[in-house]
Amino acid sequence: MATLLEQIENFFGGNDTNTDEGLRDLFISELKSVYYTEKQITKALGEQAEASTTDEVRQAFLQHQEESHLQQERLDDIFRIIGVKTEERSADAIDGLIEDAKRMISDTETGSLTRDAGLIISAQKVEHYEIAIYGSLLTLAHVLDFTQSAELLALSLEEEKETDRKLTILAESFINNRSKAEEEAHPGSHHEGRHPAHTPDVTLGGTLGV
Repeated sequence: MATLLEQIENFFGGNDTNTDEGLRDLFISELKSVYYTEKQITKALGEQAEASTTDEVRQAFLQHQEESHLQQERLDDIFRIIGVKTEERSADAIDGLIEDAKRMISDTETGSLTRDAGLIISAQKVEHYEIAIYGSLLTLAHVLDFTQSAELLALSLEEEKETDRKLTILAESFINNRSKAEEEAHPGSHHEGRHPAHTPDVTLGGTLGV
């Protein structure tokens, strides 16, 4: 019987057939999960685009929706390549993130820049989740020597990273400044007296710096 060290070496060396079978099952399970995720995101992005205030944010969501359609097609290809029927498996994580976005929309004023800021925050939460999923699937594909699948997953992973970068740029160059102006025009709508007498030259919090 192999020692623990030998089992670890075989695992990372790709020489453990039992582990390979388990990893293949895991890969298929996660593939079904991300397929479900993309379908749910595609639907949600249309709703979020409709709720957006500005053309810039609306177009960002519609562009991501188009990418999600393309990513679904890649997933269909991967199912075909590995000889598995295309199926989806529900994922509580994406359901929760989409529900949070819906709640944010209901809690913000229609036509406000604050809503757009909230939409970007919600979108980046989803992006980080997708980046984690595609990154994990890509790693599994490499371990299992699923070369064609890995190439397709790498394309989707890079698209998700690029979308995240674009959302960050949009937030920093547009939404942040204009939502602050909106707040100054209607003081106390979010955080009464939030501006301290001295503001240090640092950015706190996340992408929006609030």
